[in-house]
Amino acid sequence: MPKMKTHKGAKKRTKITGTGKIMRGRAFKSHKLTKKSAKRRRSLRQGGFISDADKRTVAKLLPYS
Repeated sequence: MPKMKTHKGAKKRTKITGTGKIMRGRAFKSHKLTKKSAKRRRSLRQGGFISDADKRTVAKLLPYS
């Protein structure tokens, strides 16, 4: 049986922590930042974790991590 391929898009957008949680970046921070408040832009800097509903899907996309 051949090796499974890692989904390169998911690999670039996520990071696995030491405890096995999957971290992700925030959306809506690439452009049109002038109309967003400073507080909102600051909060967008912080990443988040993948929701419980998506963990199984993302884990299939990243088989060797």
